[in-house]
Amino acid sequence: MLETAIDALLDALKTLPFLLGAYLLMEFLEHRQAGKGPRLLQQLGPLGGAVLGCVPQCGFSVAAANLYAARYITPGTLLAVFLATSDEAVLILLSQPGALGEIAKLLGVKLLSAAAFGFLADGLLRCFFRGEARPDAHALCEEAHCGCEGQGILRPALRHTLRIFLFLLTVNLLLGFGLEALGEEALSRVMLSGSALQPFLTALIGFIPNCAASVLLTELYLGGAISFGAAAAGLCTGAGLGLLVLFRVNKPQRQNFLLAGALYGAAVTVGLILH
Repeated sequence: MLETAIDALLDALKTLPFLLGAYLLMEFLEHRQAGKGPRLLQQLGPLGGAVLGCVPQCGFSVAAANLYAARYITPGTLLAVFLATSDEAVLILLSQPGALGEIAKLLGVKLLSAAAFGFLADGLLRCFFRGEARPDAHALCEEAHCGCEGQGILRPALRHTLRIFLFLLTVNLLLGFGLEALGEEALSRVMLSGSALQPFLTALIGFIPNCAASVLLTELYLGGAISFGAAAAGLCTGAGLGLLVLFRVNKPQRQNFLLAGALYGAAVTVGLILH
């Protein structure tokens, strides 16, 4: 239990620099840009989101969720970041002899699929979101009753960061204890080895907002229990803690469920093609 608690704390601590960076940026935009997103973020789009997501950590997905909640990036850019997020998978593969080819294959698949589905989402999801309120950072602060007015940039950013950090830590602890009680062997027995249905299952496992999911999927792939397509599907939905933050800070919740459904559908599609 102590090891699980330490792992949960370390997972949450990894997100701190990205949380603080995202909130500092949002506070700066609110104070200096009158709530308008900078052109650079808008120009990066899904392709930029896919490139950033490929960096082996889940911090960018957390930052992207916050930026989307303030409507500084599009739904397609957010989806691209989520699909490309690699978490611990790349680091595990790096520890294996001669795994550079596997890493290049995985990152290539995630980069291309993230960019493609990101642009597709911007064309389709905007139709569903059209006409809904588009809050900015100031509106989010007012709704949360955080009392940011007149406090500059640093103090409100630190307050938001601490609040989300404690939320992530709590969820990580609960998930860690749950996975520890279930056991990896029990989870691996339901993987339907050799079945084309594997991507549907692994994509669901990838939704577990904890690095244990990406570690498990990578180890199952290296051990031959799941195919590369199934592993890719699970790692595409493995957006780390980004989805948790999205459901915590973004409204309406209908958007969050729609984005989660799009993430699952894109991941399963990639997995089935590769499988």
